[in-house]
Amino acid sequence: MTEDFYFLLLPEFSSIGFMSAIEPLRVANRFSGTLYRWHIVSADGGPVAASNGISLNAEGAFGSVKDASAVFVVAGFEPLARYTRETGEWLRRLDRANVTLGGIDTGSFILAEAGLLQDKRVTVHWEAASAFKERYPSLEVSEELFEIDERRITCAGGTASIDLMLDVIGRRHGAELAAQVSEQFVLGRIRQRSDHQRMQIAARYGIHSRKLIQVIGVMEQHMEEPLSPDELADSIGVTRRQLERLFCSAMKDTPTHFYLGLRLTRARELLQQTDMSIMAVCVACGFESPSHFSRTYRARFGTSPRHDRSALRTTASAQSMEAAAIN
Repeated sequence: MTEDFYFLLLPEFSSIGFMSAIEPLRVANRFSGTLYRWHIVSADGGPVAASNGISLNAEGAFGSVKDASAVFVVAGFEPLARYTRETGEWLRRLDRANVTLGGIDTGSFILAEAGLLQDKRVTVHWEAASAFKERYPSLEVSEELFEIDERRITCAGGTASIDLMLDVIGRRHGAELAAQVSEQFVLGRIRQRSDHQRMQIAARYGIHSRKLIQVIGVMEQHMEEPLSPDELADSIGVTRRQLERLFCSAMKDTPTHFYLGLRLTRARELLQQTDMSIMAVCVACGFESPSHFSRTYRARFGTSPRHDRSALRTTASAQSMEAAAIN
């Protein structure tokens, strides 16, 4: 039986996340007949511009969806700015009709906002994960490429959408077909759900010291309540002096300055991807006062937190208006 997959594209959606979901379905049909049909819908039935400026035509508004096997929400920057009460009501109706619901890239925000991810394992693009956890602290968020959990599918987006659909194809039509499809994309292997989205710390920073890798992992886990240099050293069983030598040798930096950079990067992610107040971001990233936060943020990024957020909103608004004018 042919399965119908619908994709709700939200403005500034991730083009690569969407295309990476469609192409495995197309290739599966090439080898085994019409296993899948895919349909594009939008909020109003009109074209939708991706974050790269490319506009795609929709078949209709999301309310026109009928007989769907699965519906995927594909989003990108500022997903909650695209959320409406009507969208949430429509998704909940689909849920009551036993339709499988999915979120690609930051589409998981839309499902969460509609209250449809309770008691489910969820993933989201790693850059938006901190914002997601802050807004939905009761949800279980993983760092994996995708999650499939009882009529819920969430995916990190990007090329992880290929891995997701290969898994879907394999479950439904066998591993042999999934492998055939994978080879068409010149993939060295089919990544498993449990593969992490980001490079491991060793690859990300080009380091090999087990102790250094371990302590950077500890830093990433303690952003809101930063540990002191002595506590960091204790966590990996070295002295503070040994810790400083590790960072100086491999990172050409001090532990304190490197840790500060991690926290400021997290703060920028929260400023750009949530509506959290600057004070809330300050607290979430472990800064003792707004003035200290602002000074260190400006020293790092050359602008204040408030100006950075305003500039982002202005740019996003201008891009949306330009896309609307073109369409």
